[in-house]
Amino acid sequence: MNGIAPESYVAGKWIGPGTAAKPIMSPVDGSEIARAGGADLDFAAMRAFALDKGGPALRAMTFHQRAKMLKALAGYIGSRKEELYALNPLTGATRKDGAVDIEGGIITMTVIAGKGRREMPDGHVYIDGEVERISRSGTFLAQHIAVPRQGVAVHINAFNFPVWGMLEKLAPTLLAGMPAIVKPATQTCYLTEACFRMIVESGLVPEGAVQLIVGGTGDLLDRLGPQDVVSFTGSADTALTLRSNRNLLSQSVRFMAEADSLNASVLGPDVVPGSEEFDLFVKQAATEMTVKAGQKCTAIRRIIVPEAQMDAVTEALAERLRGTTIGDPAGDARMGALASAAQRADVLEKAAMLASEATNVLEGLTAPDGPGFVAPMLFRCADPDAGRTVHDVEAFGPVSTVMPYRDLPHAAALANRGNGSLVASLVTGDPQVARAFTLDSAAWHGRLYITDRTSMKEATGHGSPLPHLVHGGPGRAGGGEELGGVRGVLHYMQRTAVQGSPDVLTAVTGQWVPGAREIEGPAHPFRRTFRYIEIGETIVTEPREVTLEDIEHFAHFTGDTFYAHMDEAAAQANPFFPGRVAHGYLLLSFAAGLFVMPDPGPVLANTGLNGLSFQKPVSPGDRVHVRLTARRKTQRTDAYGEVAWHVTLYNQEAEQVAEYELLTMVAYEMP
Repeated sequence: MNGIAPESYVAGKWIGPGTAAKPIMSPVDGSEIARAGGADLDFAAMRAFALDKGGPALRAMTFHQRAKMLKALAGYIGSRKEELYALNPLTGATRKDGAVDIEGGIITMTVIAGKGRREMPDGHVYIDGEVERISRSGTFLAQHIAVPRQGVAVHINAFNFPVWGMLEKLAPTLLAGMPAIVKPATQTCYLTEACFRMIVESGLVPEGAVQLIVGGTGDLLDRLGPQDVVSFTGSADTALTLRSNRNLLSQSVRFMAEADSLNASVLGPDVVPGSEEFDLFVKQAATEMTVKAGQKCTAIRRIIVPEAQMDAVTEALAERLRGTTIGDPAGDARMGALASAAQRADVLEKAAMLASEATNVLEGLTAPDGPGFVAPMLFRCADPDAGRTVHDVEAFGPVSTVMPYRDLPHAAALANRGNGSLVASLVTGDPQVARAFTLDSAAWHGRLYITDRTSMKEATGHGSPLPHLVHGGPGRAGGGEELGGVRGVLHYMQRTAVQGSPDVLTAVTGQWVPGAREIEGPAHPFRRTFRYIEIGETIVTEPREVTLEDIEHFAHFTGDTFYAHMDEAAAQANPFFPGRVAHGYLLLSFAAGLFVMPDPGPVLANTGLNGLSFQKPVSPGDRVHVRLTARRKTQRTDAYGEVAWHVTLYNQEAEQVAEYELLTMVAYEMP
């Protein structure tokens, strides 16, 4: 493997290491495995290339087109993943560790792509919330929208997840429509570069949408402006240095940090030795200490247990850790090496600081020779209230501290003393314990992972960030967020309140707004294919009288004999009804009967309805009619798309009695 020379990708060209390139040494045997950086990169050209080429190309695509691109890209990387696994042992990680990084990155990109297809519009504007009615007659409205920022996203990633760290940021950024410049940590940049090269070679991503820096960022941060975004993962100290950049502050550059934190795991007061929850807790703690040799921003650093279980937990966990095989990550070892000799030195330094307040119960446990190997260290702190170092110092390796608590509020207080974390976990069989802990601690943690014997078989694990959920946390954890489904996409977009008439909002959002112009099509809209249906296309049906016989038949046929439909005196006693009234679902059925077309046509199926509300009761003798308007179109496949129809029901006085959104699948073209 000697001679690896990871290259930067600048303005569409690969640039190899320069004369000042730094050697990267193996954490397993100390040999040189690569040389990286040292090239004179043109950062002004990189930013200009992203803004002039990548940004416009991405913004020209719809959210769904970008989502399809991400799905295809994840599939392409997945088809070549063994090339990444071949490099993975050089980082000190086992294949199982590598799966968290490589497979995790691919899965994350796939999930974000799916979120884009299902939860974002097939257009260029994301609608944030409902229309705000700010005028009496509804001629002047407001709508919050989000659009792609017209800058570049700079991703500065940590050494411990060279693939996942890149892909989990790229996915929401590209889905948002924003180009990115990726800067991986130098120690493991060769693995990032191998994956990045696949992205370029796939031909799926527009020119200028992605660029790569191997080495330092030079004056790049000094060149950023108000439309740019910096997203950082790493230590709290580095985050502070970066976010303090004078240009970032003066230009109000959006800065997001996800920093290492002193995550805690709490054993519930209801859990006793021998229970499934107890065994789960011990296994989870050991796993989080040894996966990636403890080099995870979400790893458990503080193990908080009831005073009565202090000895039992310590002994069980120590026994499990003593059985951990440490060795060459290319072999069958359970735990590999830290990423570098420098990382090992830092872990040992921090462990020595922890030893001033706690005792290593695994003293004497040894690891193989090699610059990156270190044995697990399990500290025991008898007085966590008096301790400071155990709540302030993180050894970024297979190191954790067990500490006792008196009662549940004390446990939450200890967990919160980490001053903000990415995740805190709780193992308990009592939902009330879970509730109390959540109320006391949620403000200090980005994620609460609560599990028991019911969920343990399907639970994802304390240290597993999921693309569906926010990854970040307050205080020491960086104060920012990543992932979280569409929430993560919005970090790379600008929220704007647009005010105007219904026609203006319809034009801006691509979604029909009540009060906007209605279009009379050449035929009933249910006779028209997805391709030709226009937003705003409307029909108004003939009226239908609702009779007492209709109400009684519906009641007996369905079994819904609620008194308001069947008992005149009881209905009149209800302040909401003038007497017996029609069932709401009877009205929906009548509405469908008024606007559907019975013969086969392009409408394939009704798939649901949203936002159903009843505004006014309908009495026997009232006549109802329907207005049906094409509100929104979303192409799902080449064969069909989803049309959302705005449906309103009115009585003979033109008073609105019901409203909902109907979803139908409509053929793209007739066969």
